[in-house]
Amino acid sequence: MATRPSREPSEPREPREQWRGGFAEYGRPLAADGIATSRQRGAMAGSWWSGRFVDVLEGYGLGGRMQRGRTYARKGQVLSLSVRSTVIVAQVQGSRPAPYAVKVTLRRPATREQWDIIESVMGATVGFVARLLADEVPAELEDVFEDAGVDLFPLTWNALDASCSCPDHENPCKHIAAVLYLFADQLDRDPWLLLAWHGRSRDDVLDLLRARRGAQRRTAEQNVGAAAASIAPWWPLVPGVPLPVGSNAAPMSGPPEDPGAVLKAMEPLARRVDERSVSDVLAELFTALTDD
Repeated sequence: MATRPSREPSEPREPREQWRGGFAEYGRPLAADGIATSRQRGAMAGSWWSGRFVDVLEGYGLGGRMQRGRTYARKGQVLSLSVRSTVIVAQVQGSRPAPYAVKVTLRRPATREQWDIIESVMGATVGFVARLLADEVPAELEDVFEDAGVDLFPLTWNALDASCSCPDHENPCKHIAAVLYLFADQLDRDPWLLLAWHGRSRDDVLDLLRARRGAQRRTAEQNVGAAAASIAPWWPLVPGVPLPVGSNAAPMSGPPEDPGAVLKAMEPLARRVDERSVSDVLAELFTALTDD
């Protein structure tokens, strides 16, 4: 009986992950050691302003692309991210060796005239800039932008002009989505990035506010004497100087009839003393000290 020829041992199979035409099989991204989001599970944001930005992104109704972008952001697929005036530029590692270039531009950033209105209100509100310096976005900032006629957050996808060098024809692709999620994550630590995207860096805002207060102090010196020059740059009330349009505080042209007038001009203080607000306690103290 004829015997079957012996068979040569089969060659070992190639690993499942293999390269074909520049793409990894199954479209898997290359492992990257980029800028991973600080939150790896659960909510993507910790602060109200970062959470607001995430809500805006997910309100675009773009489905799976945003979800895949969120995964990319958490895995550190974004290699670099830079915020310039009106523009976010980034590099994202995808499934090709060379990273993709991403650019996201605000279509309608605040104009110079709108910034004049915004800065005027910021300078007239006690504690506004101090809270920004403490890396906190005042909840009123979105309203201030809206009153000036500009959106602080891009409320619709059409408010953005986004591009990516990847071959995906969908816009946004997952690489663009990853950049936006990482930007939201970075806003948690540096809220000034939100203003920088609108064309004003931290130094720009502070320099303009200092210049504005300096001009007001010089006017005050002419009106009520050199004592006004000792007023802190962030304090909105300068004796003898009218406040900017939009301020809810009354100018101090002389000794106040109401010792608690400054407290009423300030934002509410959250602390309480024996179940009473700090503002009420201080107002009572001021009244007692000024009584004849």
